[in-house]
Amino acid sequence: MKKPSLKLEGTEVLKVFIDKYPSKKHDFFVASVLDVVGHSTDAGIDVLEVLESMDIVSEFPEAVLKEAESVPDAPSEKDMEGRLDLRDEITFTIDGADAKDLDDAVHIKLLKNGNYELGVHIADVSYYVTEGSALDKEALNRATSVYVTDRVVPMLPERLSNGICSLNPQVDRLTQSAIMEINKQGRVVNYTITQTVIKTSFRMTYSDVNDILAGDEEKRQDYKKIVPSIELMAKLHETLESMRIKRGALNFDTNEAKILVDKKGKPVDIVLRHRGVAERMIESFMLIANETVAEHFSKLDLPFIYRIHEEPKAEKVQKFIDYASSFGLRIYGTASEISQETLQDIMSAVEGEPYADVLSMMLLRSMQQARYSEHNHGHYGLAAEYYTHFTSPIRRYPDLLVHRMIRDYGCSKEVAEHFEQVIPEIATQSSNRERRAIEAEREVEAMKKAEYMEEYVGEEYDAVVSSIVKFGLFVELPNTVEGLIHITNLPEFYHFNERDLTLRGEKSGTTFRVGQQIRIRVERADKMTGEIDFSFIPSEFDVIEKGLKPSGRKDRGRRSDKKEDKRKTSRLNDKRKHSSKDKKKKSKKPFYKEVAKKGAKHGKGRGKGRRAK
Repeated sequence: MKKPSLKLEGTEVLKVFIDKYPSKKHDFFVASVLDVVGHSTDAGIDVLEVLESMDIVSEFPEAVLKEAESVPDAPSEKDMEGRLDLRDEITFTIDGADAKDLDDAVHIKLLKNGNYELGVHIADVSYYVTEGSALDKEALNRATSVYVTDRVVPMLPERLSNGICSLNPQVDRLTQSAIMEINKQGRVVNYTITQTVIKTSFRMTYSDVNDILAGDEEKRQDYKKIVPSIELMAKLHETLESMRIKRGALNFDTNEAKILVDKKGKPVDIVLRHRGVAERMIESFMLIANETVAEHFSKLDLPFIYRIHEEPKAEKVQKFIDYASSFGLRIYGTASEISQETLQDIMSAVEGEPYADVLSMMLLRSMQQARYSEHNHGHYGLAAEYYTHFTSPIRRYPDLLVHRMIRDYGCSKEVAEHFEQVIPEIATQSSNRERRAIEAEREVEAMKKAEYMEEYVGEEYDAVVSSIVKFGLFVELPNTVEGLIHITNLPEFYHFNERDLTLRGEKSGTTFRVGQQIRIRVERADKMTGEIDFSFIPSEFDVIEKGLKPSGRKDRGRRSDKKEDKRKTSRLNDKRKHSSKDKKKKSKKPFYKEVAKKGAKHGKGRGKGRRAK
């Protein structure tokens, strides 16, 4: 059957499958059109292009939307049967001001024995997304929601995520709860994990809670019913945070930016995200709930899905040790045996230093990536023996699976056998989809930062050296924008020392180290590649280290200026010959392979962000 012809106006952005590549006979591509993504004039089409290139699709299939429409707007009395009724508890949500999918709520009490009762209540998404349904299959295919600069590509249709599965105030909602008794040392001494029904009292924002804790009288009056709970929660958070630090949990807090865009998707500002007490408090509560659920199932010896973070590899730790040592820090332990406490001591020693954020990022990069697994290997970064993801079933499939297991276990032996079979594949799929989401977020962030900096080409700024490589140095501005000063753009020949990660000028002795402040000029910003180029401007920040021998060279005495010029000219000629050879080699490849290769690496390695715990 012949496909209908497609009339194009010339502004369409197409998703195509390449049938034939250019050859000696024809210098063009032959492709089949898979989809019309949009038009080049559409607002936000650039972000959509990135998402489509990674097969991250916003639209849901018709069968999925049909199932979502069949879900009721509110739970019935029958839905609540057999559930623990907590609607009389003072329960509330705390989220960002722009959040719409409110999937977690909390309550707290001070018990007679001096312990805390903390309730973490999570929307029971698994009650509506049943295993094997169209909704379930699509949720597993996506496995995670994707958050980019100006939009969210949700794991579930909005009818669920923003509707019956959102814990909006003053309405009945079905939840799964971890209700924990926590002592003054931050240990869970008793707990209940069960299906519940709740009715939240307030929809709080992080800023409101931070203001209340800071003593804002107007807001304390507005929310006087829950002020005692908020103050009690802050005390419990301090206890839990102290407990994690004592056991060796690592703090990877680094500067994170929020890119603000206008209605057309154009970036207008880049601001730093602030994590106050409220943000860290909710994180503490989610962490302890995740740990409690994971330990519960591990000790029952039932098939389960864990969030694991394995010990870092020795070679990466050694690089971090060498790197930290270059700042004059004394490191105790070897790369293969270094403890979390030692890493904590290193980060505590540099707190407040200009290079502290850079060192924190280097420590993060030395870690392995967290992933999902059917085997429990603990969580190195949190120093937790047991860990899972239970608290975000609206946006992560493993959490949805955990909720399903909480409900289904105990029914029959076949249920355990079934989960044992499906968990490995779900763990792999979820880990892979998470990597894809992170890559998309980084790529869009790099693109939008470059687009923002296009307006500032030629401007000069103070910046900090964030990393040094043999081909130059990466430099970060206070707003987290990172750019490259290529070694060929430096005013003289620079020696790269791989051990202490420095670049030192052969004649002047000007030395660049990670964490060092320098002055730069913005030379180029390319939205298409996400690349930003800076140039070095001499300033009062510069460090001169004269008299040091060039790395890897023997001292052969002083050369005359003529010999020095001849040597430098020879090196330059060699470099040009080498460059010419490289170009000839590259030119043998069809041009489209180079384009494809460049596209595949778009933004790679430039994005930075705290990995999900």
